[in-house]
Amino acid sequence: MKLLVIVPLCVLFTLTQQSAENCVCEFAQSEKSFPHDKLKTAQAAASDCNSNLTPQKTVELESLLLGLHHRLPQLEKDVSMLEKEDDGELYGVLSLYVIENEMTEIKQLMDKLNSTALERELLTADTTQRLQDLREEMQELETFDTMQVVKRQQANQRLRRDLEQCKNGLHPTQQPTKPPHGTCPYGQLLNITEPRVYTAGEYPGSYKYGAWGRDPKPEAGKESWHWLIMMTSSNRYAHYVRFYSTLSSLIIGVSVPGNILIHSSNPATNTIQGPNNVLYGGALYYNCYNKDAVCRFNLTTKSITTVELPKGTRYNSKGNFCHLDECYPYTDLDLATDESGVWVIYTTTQDFGNLVLSKVEEGEPPKLGQTWHTSVYKLAVTNTFMACGVLYATRYVSKEVEEIFYSFNTVTGKERFNIGIFIKKLAPNIEALNYSPVDQMLHAYCDSYMVSYKVLFELMDDQSWS
Repeated sequence: MKLLVIVPLCVLFTLTQQSAENCVCEFAQSEKSFPHDKLKTAQAAASDCNSNLTPQKTVELESLLLGLHHRLPQLEKDVSMLEKEDDGELYGVLSLYVIENEMTEIKQLMDKLNSTALERELLTADTTQRLQDLREEMQELETFDTMQVVKRQQANQRLRRDLEQCKNGLHPTQQPTKPPHGTCPYGQLLNITEPRVYTAGEYPGSYKYGAWGRDPKPEAGKESWHWLIMMTSSNRYAHYVRFYSTLSSLIIGVSVPGNILIHSSNPATNTIQGPNNVLYGGALYYNCYNKDAVCRFNLTTKSITTVELPKGTRYNSKGNFCHLDECYPYTDLDLATDESGVWVIYTTTQDFGNLVLSKVEEGEPPKLGQTWHTSVYKLAVTNTFMACGVLYATRYVSKEVEEIFYSFNTVTGKERFNIGIFIKKLAPNIEALNYSPVDQMLHAYCDSYMVSYKVLFELMDDQSWS
């Protein structure tokens, strides 16, 4: 009986298998195939637009306009002086010579401005056309979104945005309590603007490390001078300071009066070591070559005096500014200026690598004044600067952003680790940073480029110092 049941089942299985082998299925696709080549073309076009439209190109034009803005009133002033004092004698000839030089510089500035404006106009027209073409291609690609995935994502984004606006309207964000300002005439440091000046100067891309700025206490007749120091040997040494009579001269790369030599060669006993240097009261302050000391070079007398730092001070690239990817060599000592004079920021073995701040007192010879000890680790800092007696420290966030995250108040001794002011960078690294109290500008030297930012302060009613 069991045998009779098994035989028909085997026959049925054999017949079914043969039928399956003879079955043919046809698949007809009703939808058009997705044009992956067009999507790749659109992605490449978008990437090309991003690489062409950089902030540097916009800021470069603004820098040139700013230079011209400062230059024209000076020319008008000099012409007015000539009209009053020209008596046809030698003094008139000298005044004419000064005006001739200024007009030459203005012409160079305008030539560069015209060239940059034309490049920007062509770039804008080309980018506008590319964006229009890209828009049309994306609209065509959206027709392949038959399941409306993209449209639903866009609708969800709009909905989330509306919900956020509604939530913020019902529960407005409480403004953080700002500490009152102290003796600073401008108030508390509130923010940093977008870059105001951006220039490669005379040597585009040639010297990665350096510093630049203005003398907060200039000698008579040198109020508009700007200085520049480039590490011309091994990204470590320099033996001269270069001057520019105006900001526009620096932007277009015309150095007058030129270089003032500290020594005829590099390295030597009085060589500048490291990029963190400042000019104050007609003297250059810098890290002495191969020493844990500050050198002061008098630009008029060419004399050099030194200020010894405490025993255990880290030097010769043993206490640098750093971020996760790299350290900036020979940045052991950072010189800074503010409304009250010159400061030096460093670290010692006794402080276990934390920042130490000392006032450099003027005099003959200069000497080290009061010293403060902080709790911020120097290797976690990329740069420092002083403003109104407050030490500020920055850290690396990304290639595009640096953050002012820390402050130390020398009056109250209070530290803050939550400053949260972001600096928009036009180059990945800031090798030197210095505040100028003359015009409340922050001068940065970034991978051979010179960039400056306006420092914004907020004056408050409470006159106490926090």
